[in-house]
Amino acid sequence: MATEADAVRKIEPIKYKGVEVRSIDWVPDKERHGKLWHQAPLWFLGNFQYFSIPIGFIGPSLGLSLWWTILASILGIYIGTVFMAFHGSQGPKLGLPQVIQSRAQFGYKGVVIVAFAALFTYMAFNVSDQVLLAQGLAGTFHWNANFIAALSAVLAVLLAILGHDWVHRAFRTLLYISAPLMTILTFGIIFGAAGGHATTAHYGFTLTAFMAQFTTAAAYNITFSVYVSDYSRYLPRFTSSKKVIASVFFGASSSAIWLIAVGAWLAIRLGATDGLVGTQTAGNNIFNHLGGVTAFFLAAALLATMGMNAYGAMLTLLTGIDSFWKVKPTRNARIFTIIGLGLVWYLIGVSITTSAVATVFAALTLMLYLLVPWTATNLMDFFFVRRGHYAITNLFSPDGIYGRWGARGLLAYLIGFIVEIPFMIVPNIGGFHFTGPIAKQLNNTDITFLVGFVVTCIAYLILARGIDLKSEEPAIAESERELRQAFE
Repeated sequence: MATEADAVRKIEPIKYKGVEVRSIDWVPDKERHGKLWHQAPLWFLGNFQYFSIPIGFIGPSLGLSLWWTILASILGIYIGTVFMAFHGSQGPKLGLPQVIQSRAQFGYKGVVIVAFAALFTYMAFNVSDQVLLAQGLAGTFHWNANFIAALSAVLAVLLAILGHDWVHRAFRTLLYISAPLMTILTFGIIFGAAGGHATTAHYGFTLTAFMAQFTTAAAYNITFSVYVSDYSRYLPRFTSSKKVIASVFFGASSSAIWLIAVGAWLAIRLGATDGLVGTQTAGNNIFNHLGGVTAFFLAAALLATMGMNAYGAMLTLLTGIDSFWKVKPTRNARIFTIIGLGLVWYLIGVSITTSAVATVFAALTLMLYLLVPWTATNLMDFFFVRRGHYAITNLFSPDGIYGRWGARGLLAYLIGFIVEIPFMIVPNIGGFHFTGPIAKQLNNTDITFLVGFVVTCIAYLILARGIDLKSEEPAIAESERELRQAFE
């Protein structure tokens, strides 16, 4: 009956124990089988894996002391997780992948800019994860690094193909195993059983090192913002937003702070240069094989995170393509897209020769610069401009009320990104590095994301004053009617 509703048309029900059917389409209320209590464990384990530990190496590598590194990490994680958690509350309300929802701000075609930033984030994470796993497991267990890289890509692709429910199951299972192991290791560190020694190197406080650690920690969870609602969109529509925000915030922040602090201790007190090797050494100092087993399951959790990233990358790429050439949101589209993405990140990962810590630092820095103007625009629109009221079917039509190109959102993003450039400190990537003129005046102190966020928020709120919200109300009502009719 309605052409716009065709894009979110009725297809076969999700097979909860099989391969997920949905891809970039809307999730009907009847299929909202997610549970609120799943969110905290999912995002706890999302950070309760090996990637978190090397973040604790960054401050010490610049001369920052243990306690200053931990403080910078706590502040950064808390600020970054606020963004992430508020995006998470959009999933139940709209039942959409995050990038699809961004069409309301950037337009049906204009969202390709957001899709590029998001796709870069997913792929950068998986390239970094692959490098971390290959170098870490090779150093810990003396396994062949090339074999680890290939195996990690294959397993991550398989998990992403199975889809949303299997990602949740994998994370919960690994949490039950890895949390007790890491608890024992942490108590061993606190009570001196993990070894360690007072360092002869000089560690203290410098603002440059503190801000590098703070910014990297903030970037870690801000980068989750682009796909957190992908994993909350199966929650019932009327799930409490406050409870979703609290669940995501607690889960994602607590595990990240925990492992980053352990990483800082490993770097300073144990002199470790690799997170998995350091974990193995510290654990085995407590009792034999504890370190090896803990390191293995931290690596397994990182592998599960790669599956999550691959799933989000698929949604993002299909959304970008769909903005110009219509994509049928089928199971086969999901599968072939994920396989192609897996091949790309594998080939990029095996070509990288820099250290794992340097790879992590560079990847997080670039992700942050690209995503901050988007998250500012998206949050301002959802919470302060349209206040969560959208015509869902119009997000799937280039002729809908949101248009092909969202001039306000695109301009706000452009303003925010341009303002960031003088503040940027791009680490060495393949011989290229850049430090903006204002960053040089600030003694290489990186405050880019703070400036970018504030400026983008102000720019979008000013530009959004021209939006006629009253004129959107009939389309919203019609959208609700079409969806109810299509999915009865």
